[in-house]
Amino acid sequence: MQLNPNTPIKDINKIAAQLAPKFKKLGIQTIKDLLFYYPYRYDDYSNLIKIKALRPNVLTTLRVKVELINSRRSFRKRMLITEAFVSDETGKIKVVWFNQRYIAKILQIGDEIYLSGKPILAMDNNNLEFHNPSFEKISKYNRNKITIHTNRLVPIYSTTEKLSQKQIRFILKKALPCISQLKEWLPQNIIRQEKLFPLSQAIHQIHFPISKQNLAQARRRLKFDEIFLIQMRNGLVKKELLKHLSQPIRFHNDETKKFVSKLPFQMTTSQKRSAWEIIQDLGKNKPMNRLLEGDVGSGKTVTAALAILNVLLDKFQVAYMAPTEILAQQQFKVFCEIFKGYDFKIALLTRSQSVANGQRLAAKKSELIKQIKAGKVGLVVGTHALIQEKVNFGNLAFVIVDEQHRFGVEQRKALKAKAAGDKMPHFLSMTATPIPRSLALTLYGDLNLSIIDELPQDRKAIKTKIIEPGQRAATYNFIRNEIKSGRQVFVICPLIDPSDKLGVKAVKEEFEKLDKKIFPKLKIGLLHGRLKAKEKEKIMREFAENKIKILVSTLVVEVGIDVPNATVMLIESAERFGLAQLHQLRGRVGRAKHQSYCFLFTESDSEDTIKRLQAVVTAKNGFELAEKDLEFRGPGEVYGIKQSGYLDALKMAKLTDWPIIKIAKPWVEKILNADPTLANHPNLKAKLADFEMSVHFE
Repeated sequence: MQLNPNTPIKDINKIAAQLAPKFKKLGIQTIKDLLFYYPYRYDDYSNLIKIKALRPNVLTTLRVKVELINSRRSFRKRMLITEAFVSDETGKIKVVWFNQRYIAKILQIGDEIYLSGKPILAMDNNNLEFHNPSFEKISKYNRNKITIHTNRLVPIYSTTEKLSQKQIRFILKKALPCISQLKEWLPQNIIRQEKLFPLSQAIHQIHFPISKQNLAQARRRLKFDEIFLIQMRNGLVKKELLKHLSQPIRFHNDETKKFVSKLPFQMTTSQKRSAWEIIQDLGKNKPMNRLLEGDVGSGKTVTAALAILNVLLDKFQVAYMAPTEILAQQQFKVFCEIFKGYDFKIALLTRSQSVANGQRLAAKKSELIKQIKAGKVGLVVGTHALIQEKVNFGNLAFVIVDEQHRFGVEQRKALKAKAAGDKMPHFLSMTATPIPRSLALTLYGDLNLSIIDELPQDRKAIKTKIIEPGQRAATYNFIRNEIKSGRQVFVICPLIDPSDKLGVKAVKEEFEKLDKKIFPKLKIGLLHGRLKAKEKEKIMREFAENKIKILVSTLVVEVGIDVPNATVMLIESAERFGLAQLHQLRGRVGRAKHQSYCFLFTESDSEDTIKRLQAVVTAKNGFELAEKDLEFRGPGEVYGIKQSGYLDALKMAKLTDWPIIKIAKPWVEKILNADPTLANHPNLKAKLADFEMSVHFE
């Protein structure tokens, strides 16, 4: 059978057919899937030496002859042990394999093999010997055969149960001839000018590199591909949006100044600057596409409110979408308060609630939907139910999405279909997760960026401390004193149910412990994602009203919950959270004039863990912490990118590959300016379509 990139794994050979279900668990079903399944590291077995030059615990490779080999059962554990003696012209050494029955069948006396591993000193005689080394037979018909398991940089892959590294490499070698059939989609002038490997060479060398230099070149090409495709996609999205028209919104100067003057606080310079950038975009007849980025508590909502004010004064509608019902309810209350005194109709619409200007309309949801369609409701706050349910708008001009920067093209089309007429609404995304500018330009190149990089002047810095096991009792006493002073406390746990494997604090267990043993006289609430919406609402209301003194919760409270009276954030098993998550959680306190505290509980004494947590203690703001998070963790773990699709897109590249980002961006712009439909680049266009299908951006 003639193999090609689309050949199913099971059709490669009989062994592949047996292994196909295991490959499927890794998401590998075709040869193409396998070729683009990259190693995550390499064992360097390229150091070929003689037996007399061996050193203990040094990774090395020998070319030797099998002098003796046999298997036996150990007396105590009944373990199968295969022992061999191998030699070269400089000496002889013992080799031992444990529970590998097949080796005695494969290797015979007189076989010449490569042997790779770390020799160790035997306990009984202090001689060097190998335990469980990798080996590879040298064929007598081809003495110079290229090895795949030894005597080279050997690829190591993420795998699944009962699928060995040797099996993956064996099947990969059978698939290698198909590399020549992969279409080169990157324009030749880019490959030539940037001195990049051709695609076929990059794929071959990423799996079986002949040198470290070739491996570095292969990585560079594949990193370039990923970053280039992301930027190309963003460029096309941007151009697609510019084809549409939007409703220009007039700037109501006098009313805006009056609104700002009546606020109970003074807006910061960066709030005013960001608001003005948004208002200027709203004044254009092309759709705004902007990301408003600000640290926790920096005042993004009031900044957005200035833009909302101008849209409502112009008699157009605004849709504000929040990621959770709890946040939607909270923001609805905030907007009702902010716009008190104005003749604006404001509604809350989620799957479980319908409220207009503070009046619950549970029995009249259909009536509210009719009013929205007629254009009688100015501001509609809700979850994604706003675009998923039977909701249509009479004159929607502005959409704000909180904490979902990858609000996709398909969702925009859905919104456009809900808006009356043929105009596309202006779009603003907001995030409280600080993203370094370089990262934002890489991932969100289709979005213009506004940054609020300062906190309100009256905010006190939150005091953050790492709490070791011996400091628990003192910390609990401190919390008692805070509650006596009238304050409240968040306690965050990473899981709902106990997990012996991870050894982390489960929220139910923690609630029981605090309620029964530590704070038996205090009212403690329990909040997690499995509770029904009404239960969550009741608990949050009682916490906001200071009836509940301590709220034990999962990450349900990570984003947006605002209880100014809460001054302590206690995070159990803090090492289980990303730095960005810890920063988000810390931002739930320190929202009023009271001094606030964040306690990071950990039972880990790992140097890396303490170093990461110390970064939370010392970082001056979320932007600084976000940069550190890039250093500590992989791109998929940072900034909620897991949900954005970019985790799938970035298999090789890192978000710190700034030199490649800078090289790729001008090429994207050059191609799109000369050929916006990619008509002259059919292979690139096909690759981009394939990329869209394989990466879930929406």
